[in-house]
Amino acid sequence: MSPAILTFAVLALMAAGFLSQRLPPWATALTGAMILAALGIIPMGDLFTGFSNPTLVLFAGMFVIGDAIFRTGLANALGDWAVRRMGKGERPLLWGTMAVSAILSTVASNTATTAALIPLVLSVCLTAGIPASRLLMPMAFTSGYGGISALIGTPPNMIVSEALRTSGFAPFGFFEFAWVGVPVALAGMLYMDLVGRRFLAKSVPAALGRSGADAETRPARHKRHMWICGGILLAVVCIMALNLKAVPLEYVAVVGALICVLSGCVGGKQAIESVEWETLILFGSMFSVALAMEKSGASALIAGGLLQLAGHTTNAYVVVAGVLLLNTFLGLFLSNTACAVLLAPIGIALAKGIGANPQAIMMTIAVASSCSFLSPVSTPPNLLVWEPGGYKFMDYVKVGGGLSAVCIAVAVLVIPWVWPVFPR
Repeated sequence: MSPAILTFAVLALMAAGFLSQRLPPWATALTGAMILAALGIIPMGDLFTGFSNPTLVLFAGMFVIGDAIFRTGLANALGDWAVRRMGKGERPLLWGTMAVSAILSTVASNTATTAALIPLVLSVCLTAGIPASRLLMPMAFTSGYGGISALIGTPPNMIVSEALRTSGFAPFGFFEFAWVGVPVALAGMLYMDLVGRRFLAKSVPAALGRSGADAETRPARHKRHMWICGGILLAVVCIMALNLKAVPLEYVAVVGALICVLSGCVGGKQAIESVEWETLILFGSMFSVALAMEKSGASALIAGGLLQLAGHTTNAYVVVAGVLLLNTFLGLFLSNTACAVLLAPIGIALAKGIGANPQAIMMTIAVASSCSFLSPVSTPPNLLVWEPGGYKFMDYVKVGGGLSAVCIAVAVLVIPWVWPVFPR
């Protein structure tokens, strides 16, 4: 059996594992990587090379900073201020919740944003007498596409930018993603208000009969720490936005995290606990899987299939739509991080094969990976609200189907305009 076929077989088993959820996603990814190494598809010495990637250090630093935002009460203060000004009606609260989620997810992990906003949303819903199912899914979805606008907003952004750099192309700027991220976010929120919320359950799940404070501790607010944390966050984002070659992003993130600890915004033990080790293990493991796809020729086979489907077309919209649809299909079974890691080398190969702008293809992959709404396992935010919202699998299909279509339509229109697929 050829290495490519063996790789596809392991990928199928991993997809089944992700779908069944019998193992945590990180365990499924790590097991798949180790099987690929045992089969000799990747050298044993390269099995854990993904864990040395500086992107993992960047993620770890931003997890700490993001946690400090919530532990100091800064996030909740901003959330309370925004939501309370909107009143107690469902529609104003929907927009207030989505707005806060969209803003926070650009500067902190969308997973951390969702996890921290869940108790706030539960509390607000109980106070206003609104079923939590009406706000939790819109909040989670907004965290997903809200993070598109900044380099650190969501893992797929960092993955595709790193893939461009390692392939010899110019990586994306810090806020370059906003060209498509902002239109997608606005269209997504508008869809959730006008259409999506009509498919959400209107009954209060029994599991939400407790107070929001019972779901997770509400951190004590300290104004001095809130101001310090706000200053750290602003400084980190501004320095990262300058994209200074002499100062790596991971260095800035770690310095910011250390200042958060030294200033007392977050304790040392809390900082360690705030790091989403599951995400880091998943990320590092999937790098090994992506390496196996490249070495086995599996990536070349998929890229060849895409080339045949594209058929040397010079229609930019056809190319972008094809990549978006492929990524959306994979998002039914794989996490957004896994999709981005798997498709990044394929995107580079596709761009070279048809003479397309690699930035256009990679931006398409990033956007499609973050706009996975058809399944609760597509993104961590989707999964986090599954139980507290009392949702069923089909709720994601009903609400997320139309939302995915809207986001794809916006991306198809915007990406070729900002990043010409076939530059002259």
